Amino acid sequence: MTYDVLGPGALDYLPCRYGASKLLFRGPRRSLDAPYVAFIGGTETYGKFIDKPFPALVEEALGMTCVNFGYPNAGIDAFSHDPFVVGAASGAAVSVIQVMSAQNMTNRFYGVHPRRNDRFVSASTLLKAIYREVDFADFHFNRHMLRRLQMVSPDRFKTVKEELQTAWLARMRLILGQIQRKTVLLWFSARAPEEVDASAGVLGGDPLFVTREMIEEIRPHATEVVEVVASEHACAAGTDGMIYSQMEAMAATEMLGPLAHQEAAKAVADALRPLL
Repeated sequence: MTYDVLGPGALDYLPCRYGASKLLFRGPRRSLDAPYVAFIGGTETYGKFIDKPFPALVEEALGMTCVNFGYPNAGIDAFSHDPFVVGAASGAAVSVIQVMSAQNMTNRFYGVHPRRNDRFVSASTLLKAIYREVDFADFHFNRHMLRRLQMVSPDRFKTVKEELQTAWLARMRLILGQIQRKTVLLWFSARAPEEVDASAGVLGGDPLFVTREMIEEIRPHATEVVEVVASEHACAAGTDGMIYSQMEAMAATEMLGPLAHQEAAKAVADALRPLL
């Protein structure tokens, strides 16, 4: 999913840059001189439509600088290929890494944009051979492409899904291995990390294709794992408290709201205290 800030009423994210990173992060810019906690992740970490996303709430709870390196629609590639972010995470007292979806990564079957990881760039010769009837020029976004592949052939799609899950595990081991300090792996979603049955033509919810088995396989590579599943109360609140323009209203309905961010902040702060 991709959302742009459009029109009056949209939230000002005070975009800023850090060091040599090519990514534009959410501000206000924080100092990297003092002890700090680094937050790496996608749209939820960035806090799309949220005035105070969970990294900002954790900063208030701990009284310690929290640097938001979240990037909308990011996959692991956006950070594993960014030496500055990896270096900043290694300089942090602790780094909190959000579990991101498995589809937004370059893999054996297709390539994605190096920063806008939700953007589909090209299909490999192998994928074109598996799906000869599909014209890959029709796609601009990974999720759209994957949805079509699943509809065309659920059986062949299993091979694609398994490749994405294998690539996700390898990429997570890589980025966790690159960070030289303590790390907290954060599951933050409206669903628990169980296997999702996509046989009915529905891809599933974010983090897409990531299962509990995958989380458990990665667990030894992180200092701590925190699982936050938004409560029914938080999910029922819908877009209450969100800030968005009229053109962003539909996109906002698909996002976790302020109550869910409060739940995540409490869980993360509780996990961080013994590590600081």
